[in-house]
Amino acid sequence: MTFSELSPAVPEVPDLSDAALTQRLQHILDNKTKPVGALGQLEALALRIGSILGSEAPALAAPQMLVCAADHGLAARGVSAYPSDVTWQMVQNFLAGGAAVSVLARQHGLALTVADCGVRHEFAPQAGLVIRKIGPGTADASAGAAMTADQCTQAIANGRELVRALPGNALLLGEMGIGNTSTASMLLARLAGLELDACVGVGTGLDAAGLARKRTVLAGVLELHRGATSALDALAAFGGFEIATMVGAVLQAAQERRVIVVDGFITGAAVLVAHTLRPNVVQRCIASHESAEPGHALLLAHLGLRPLLRLDLRLGEGSGAALAWPLLESACRILREMASFEAAGVSRSDG
Repeated sequence: MTFSELSPAVPEVPDLSDAALTQRLQHILDNKTKPVGALGQLEALALRIGSILGSEAPALAAPQMLVCAADHGLAARGVSAYPSDVTWQMVQNFLAGGAAVSVLARQHGLALTVADCGVRHEFAPQAGLVIRKIGPGTADASAGAAMTADQCTQAIANGRELVRALPGNALLLGEMGIGNTSTASMLLARLAGLELDACVGVGTGLDAAGLARKRTVLAGVLELHRGATSALDALAAFGGFEIATMVGAVLQAAQERRVIVVDGFITGAAVLVAHTLRPNVVQRCIASHESAEPGHALLLAHLGLRPLLRLDLRLGEGSGAALAWPLLESACRILREMASFEAAGVSRSDG
């Protein structure tokens, strides 16, 4: 199974490089009432957000947390410490307001949308839930492709449609899907050319025997799909519906020049696929944190993204993206509101 990487589902993403804007932003930051560079990574973050939004006084408006959920057929092979039913149960928890991402979204004023991209459960209509179900979970990738080319293309299109319907200029990504660290590990190994064992971790909490079993299963899946070397072929081979939907969401948000706040390993895998298709995507991305999953640091290094936080998180859901959100708001306020030496009447250093 192969299909063109120039599918109509994959929009163009132009280069954001603007040397003149970068120079102006740097000048503004250097002239704030502080030693040059004294705010460290916050200054780099302010410059990045200003560059994404094309503004010397960037403001983040109507931030949207999009959590994509789906099941994975490969979970039946025992690659996760939790049963697949946890996927739909956690979706209900998100919507009821009891999950970590629900709490953090409330705290930080983030609008939360949960998308059923392929959960093996039928949900009643309820506020905050959108149904973009491709099917009741992907097929077992150890027996054949997780998705057909048509399913993969439709999931990407669904992600683009979801973002088009959301207001604001910032998208925070989250996910839910038992078994999806396996998919992310395989996508990383294949698309970044890394050894599988370096990309595989305990996920939701496997013991040593479980981790060994997971590695064995995933090695078999990689071998079965050894011909799936392009981004879309690998995505279709390994899954999942929620990752493919996030690929579309990332591509659309990038095209619209939204700030994309990447959560952990799984959302990072979606960015990896989108970046492989359209390298300029990464210019719009901010890595919220580096998770405890070993493949995540490798993924961030491959994308050239520096994480804002290191808290040993391994929950997913968008929790890390929500925790990092105040830093983005602070970076924008520093650019907009912090006085220059001239405006404040503060003397500069002679050094």
